[in-house]
Amino acid sequence: MKTARDQLDIVSAYNELGSFRAAAVLCGTTHKTVRRVIERRSEPAIERQARPKTTDALAGLIAERVRATDGRISAKRLMPACRAAGYLGSPRHLRRAVAEAKASWRHQRRVYRPWVPIPGEHLVIDWGTEGNVHVFCAVLAWSRVRFVRFAEREDQATTLRLLAECFEAIGGVPAIVLADRMGCLKGGVVANIVVPAPGYVAFAAHYGFRPDFCEAADPESKGMVENLVGYAKSDLLIPAGGWPNLGTANEDAKSWCDEVNARIHSEIVAVPDVRLAAERNVLRPLPSLRPAVAPIAIRKVDRLRTIRYGCARYSVPGDLIGRQVDLAVLAGELVISVRGKEIARHRVVGPGEMSLNDAHYGRPPRHPVRAIRPRSPGEIAFCSLGSVAEAFLRAAAASGTPRLARELAAITELGRAHGTEALVAALERALTFRRYGAADIRSILHAGSGTPVLRSPGDRLSIDLPAVPVRPLAAYAIEAVR
Repeated sequence: MKTARDQLDIVSAYNELGSFRAAAVLCGTTHKTVRRVIERRSEPAIERQARPKTTDALAGLIAERVRATDGRISAKRLMPACRAAGYLGSPRHLRRAVAEAKASWRHQRRVYRPWVPIPGEHLVIDWGTEGNVHVFCAVLAWSRVRFVRFAEREDQATTLRLLAECFEAIGGVPAIVLADRMGCLKGGVVANIVVPAPGYVAFAAHYGFRPDFCEAADPESKGMVENLVGYAKSDLLIPAGGWPNLGTANEDAKSWCDEVNARIHSEIVAVPDVRLAAERNVLRPLPSLRPAVAPIAIRKVDRLRTIRYGCARYSVPGDLIGRQVDLAVLAGELVISVRGKEIARHRVVGPGEMSLNDAHYGRPPRHPVRAIRPRSPGEIAFCSLGSVAEAFLRAAAASGTPRLARELAAITELGRAHGTEALVAALERALTFRRYGAADIRSILHAGSGTPVLRSPGDRLSIDLPAVPVRPLAAYAIEAVR
């Protein structure tokens, strides 16, 4: 077999010399080889006809499913529909057809046009998570200034607090804050239009910007801040290996932001801090005060004088039963207020837990006591002996005294022979020694006043001993043997 280079040399030599043998001598081969190469080159190329594929009949179905799912459906999920449509081929051929349909769909799905940011217009924010650490990221679109902070949770109060800190860091307020459709900032979605939460609306009105939200399930609309989330994880969070507390983590985040904002950005080929100095001239001024904590939820006080938030219960004063209260979270505390007036404050607890204030119930917690309600004549007669009889009844029931009702009836009969006062004294003594039978009460009554009475221990006994003469030890020595 001659290589393509050798065949090209043979064709060139034959075109110059016009003889098979002369070209063979020049190229170092035989005239037969030269003739075969020239004949093969002179033959017209045969076009191979494309063989039909087993998936050709399903091209319309596959293209429609790919378009309906925005290119996310897999061949595995599409296989049942194709089998129902008469497909008898292998899953491998279907995967190839779906891959080709997805590639074709990506080319015609959207026309991308580069976003040209305007100075002072957009600030893009988003949250990221790595393990148990939550990362808040913000990018000023025109100057590409980056802001990164860490937090314990992604609730509305934390988001608005960090957003206010971001405004103070860049020295102004942009015209629009573009956020993902995070649950802490949206109050609902109507016809694909996001309704901001009331707290977020009050915050935006205080600072003077317009809240905006990205398209649902469309990461391309916030790729700028998504890149920052990944950059913060790979260049700051993961290399650090963790921090002892949140304050230390945010100090490192501030140093990291100062470092990256002082370097040339590869996209704009400029230093973000330098561009920020020019962009501050078109940013809106910061308000003189931070806004008050906006309510994040409204709850109704139940009959237990509590409200539920985050699957936990928190107590409130009893005069608010049946009324609605406003909830806000500030620095790890749940602030409960009515018409702007704070009425209770609790430390945020975990799901299923309770945070109760004894002042809201007027007394400290105590164990429940079951009331004694005598019904039969024997029970009424025994309980009429007073508090000692009730205490005796509770103790006898707790000890598991068998046939207690019969024993109580027999004890009551003893009062007719010995008197009520002696019976009550006998019950008190039996209660002291934990004896709950009628025979025990009868023995105490027969003993009468001769039974010893227990007394509490008194002071230590102190006795003055008489003084005795003291002899030295030498007086007890044995005389040495002579």
